[in-house]
Amino acid sequence: DKPAAGRSRLLEDFRNNRFPNLQLRDLANHIVEFSQDQHGSRFVQQKLERATVQEKQMVFNEIIGAAYSLMTDVFGNYVIQKFFEPGTTEQKTTLAQKVVQVRGHVLNLALQMYGCRVIQKALESIPPEQQQEVVRKLDGHVLKCVKDQNGNHVVQKCIECVEPSALQFIINAFAGQVYALSTHPYGCSVIQRILEHCTPEQTAPVLNELHAHTDQLITDQYGNYVVQHVLEHGAGEDRSRLVAAVRGKVLQLSQHKFASNVVEKCVTHATRNERALLIDELCGFNDNALHVMMKDQFANYVVQKMIDVAEPTQRKVLMHKIRPHIGSLRKYTYGKHIIAKLEKFFMKAPELGPIGPPPPGAVL
Repeated sequence: DKPAAGRSRLLEDFRNNRFPNLQLRDLANHIVEFSQDQHGSRFVQQKLERATVQEKQMVFNEIIGAAYSLMTDVFGNYVIQKFFEPGTTEQKTTLAQKVVQVRGHVLNLALQMYGCRVIQKALESIPPEQQQEVVRKLDGHVLKCVKDQNGNHVVQKCIECVEPSALQFIINAFAGQVYALSTHPYGCSVIQRILEHCTPEQTAPVLNELHAHTDQLITDQYGNYVVQHVLEHGAGEDRSRLVAAVRGKVLQLSQHKFASNVVEKCVTHATRNERALLIDELCGFNDNALHVMMKDQFANYVVQKMIDVAEPTQRKVLMHKIRPHIGSLRKYTYGKHIIAKLEKFFMKAPELGPIGPPPPGAVL
């Protein structure tokens, strides 16, 4: 049997199960080849988990010369990642140095499908000084990375793992770009990481740009997630500004595929007084507008959320407004959700009376 083109006899025999008791030490001078083979890479990874210090060093000595090509290899990248987990501090440092010392390596790895995973693993494992050395290599290329399907994950990992003071160049790169990035499929996630991990001084200019574009972001397929993030995790002042932007437009926004999620978050995370004003807006609608919302595929969830979080007195008003529509709601898929929600609360509070049309002469 001749080995397949390019494969050594050892790898070919291993793939054909001719070496059932093969050990790492048997792979001397073949580690790189095994690491670039689907089955060989898995074998090396598994053996590394229980390897002796000497065996790990033997493997490391072989892969370090081919580190960059392994980092970008479909199978080899996993072997490199293994050294950022149980590897010694020296091995991690040497590997990271290999990435940093060659001009363009960090950027190329960040933009490459397999290399981006290695950079992320490295950032989780290396000491702060080296993290910052890696991150600095992205200066001048931030927007390119953020808008890339691989690079955006590296920027997110930088924001999660690295000291905020070392990330100011990322904040600077975002000046005037926050709206464009918030409405970008990858950029919107990076903006959320900044809001989570950076200092108030760093997030302030980002939030100011967001507030300047609130109306467009609320209805955007990606921007709405950024607004929701601020409503869930932001400071009270920022939440209140967003709730104020929704007030007066509850009916219109609740019927919008993306904006309806924002209205729900407003209702959930608003202050008690702000929530009361939003629900009052719904209760103030004419009956037809409320009816439209309850049978709408998006707005019905806003009505449900209001029923859930309303104060008991407000919930009672809401229920009495809804009750005349019970008969027609049963005909609509989304209307049935409202009825189920009402029945849940009527069971908890039977004093509200039976579900059905109100008695003649009842004041609503």
